[in-house]
Amino acid sequence: MSANPAINPIQQSSSIRHDWRLDEVQALYALPFNDLVFKAQAIHREHFDPNEIQVSSLLSIKTGSCSEDCGYCPQSARYDSDLTPEALMPVDAVLKAARQARDQGASRFCMGAAWRQPKDRDIERVVEMVQGVKALGMETCVTLGMLTDEQTARLKEGGLDYYNHNLDTSEDYYSEVITTRTYQDRLDTLARVRDAGINVCCGGIVGMGESDVDRSKLLIELANLPKHPESVPINMLVQVEGTPLMGTEALDPLVFIRTIAVARIMMPGSRVRLSAGRNNMSDEMQALCFLAGANSIFYGDKLLTTDNPMTNHDLRLFERLGLRSGGSSYA
Repeated sequence: MSANPAINPIQQSSSIRHDWRLDEVQALYALPFNDLVFKAQAIHREHFDPNEIQVSSLLSIKTGSCSEDCGYCPQSARYDSDLTPEALMPVDAVLKAARQARDQGASRFCMGAAWRQPKDRDIERVVEMVQGVKALGMETCVTLGMLTDEQTARLKEGGLDYYNHNLDTSEDYYSEVITTRTYQDRLDTLARVRDAGINVCCGGIVGMGESDVDRSKLLIELANLPKHPESVPINMLVQVEGTPLMGTEALDPLVFIRTIAVARIMMPGSRVRLSAGRNNMSDEMQALCFLAGANSIFYGDKLLTTDNPMTNHDLRLFERLGLRSGGSSYA
């Protein structure tokens, strides 16, 4: 990818923009690594305490038997991934897990259910969970698939803080990964959540065989939304036996770090979260991601159904790097 000499990406402002062009983003990706990370860290310091990391915990409240065909996901009923399906958890079991996460330092509790779209009766159970988690003094986030207007309003009424609905990849590459839901379906869900006044958590997955241009276009989709997502999870593909993306060529770790840096530059006031794939990242790679502007992680031993670094390991890494969990922002 070659930089456009007419563009001066190092001089670009850190102001909030919603008009990013492909040539600009490609120019950022093409910067020398040191220049890119320096720019990202400088912008990060304008908006956040550079040594604070927001910590979230994620629980699968309903596992497997999903009708979607997302090529990366072991929860799809279409794939033989040796995953044991589990029905929607009882509310008290969810609150027990949330209490444990809070006691281990998490400030946000995220609940994921493997649905294409929940039924109204399911929403009522989820609202009970949301209200119980909020009573513990934690922020709440759920990811449930597509929503109706009525379901979205009910979640807002129930006090939900964040709704996660990832775009996954660029619109051009999307059909290579998913065919059971359109890209527009995802954008419509995001608009519905935003219009209801719920904070948006939206990012994507890299390392699925997409091109540099696809990664640029994904970030453009996110940054050019009417309002930037408050949280931007950047996932690195976790390859699972039985899923179509098993065997995909591994992504260069430096490309992943570049993606974190470009996301930070394009969305200066958003939390950029290291999400799936951390179990395959060295401590040094994660440290570079924090330097490049990542300031949120999921911790706990599982991310829905895939392994995640153990909490104690994360706390030791924080100590080694002089980082602390928190949530302050200068923005």
